[in-house]
Amino acid sequence: MTSASPAAFVVMSAILDPVSDDPVTELGARRRAATRRRQVIAAGHSGRVGLARTGLGDPDPEVQAAAVGALARLSSLTVADITWALRTGATPVRRRATDAALSVRGPGSRSTLYSALAGALRDPDPLVVVGAAWFLAERQVTAAVAGLVTCARTHEDVRCREAAVAALGAIGDRRGLPAVIGALDDKPTVRRRATVALAGFDDPRVEPALRRSAGDRDWQVRQAAEELLGEE
Repeated sequence: MTSASPAAFVVMSAILDPVSDDPVTELGARRRAATRRRQVIAAGHSGRVGLARTGLGDPDPEVQAAAVGALARLSSLTVADITWALRTGATPVRRRATDAALSVRGPGSRSTLYSALAGALRDPDPLVVVGAAWFLAERQVTAAVAGLVTCARTHEDVRCREAAVAALGAIGDRRGLPAVIGALDDKPTVRRRATVALAGFDDPRVEPALRRSAGDRDWQVRQAAEELLGEE
């Protein structure tokens, strides 16, 4: 009998070795997760709080994120739910938590919740940071000014700097004004946002900053500054 060549042994080994990833099993798991996600979303539209809440314990992050949204729709999302999501949730869950946080009321919604969202300004995901800044702007959380200033000045993602500048303008705390003025040297989108944000401050430094923006090379920055200065 002719002995098999080394190449034949390699081919045979590849055939007989166990497959580590089973596409059929993986597809089935995705389908089951998608079904659970739809059930949780439907629960949010039909008043089934219990079913919506079970989604928070689901192993799939997309189901967990859907549960956060469903509970927000049902006005049943708690401070504890948000803090859990921001501390331990996967990226989709943390994103949904910042979006849904404005629906939360009750004990801790003006203290613990504010701290959790201020902490989210340091999240590694830019969209979580943007969502946190939006929340802090809407609730006008003055305790978050220092974190927003840091974000506006140092964050590497332009979307985060822009959101932080907008939040500082919405809050209108004088401690945030130097960061907003400093943002007039940033990218065009941030300069536009900073120019508009200047309107949120009652401070003698605002008009000189607006006049500076009125000479900006970006026409949208100039237009915003001229409108705020009342110039044609």
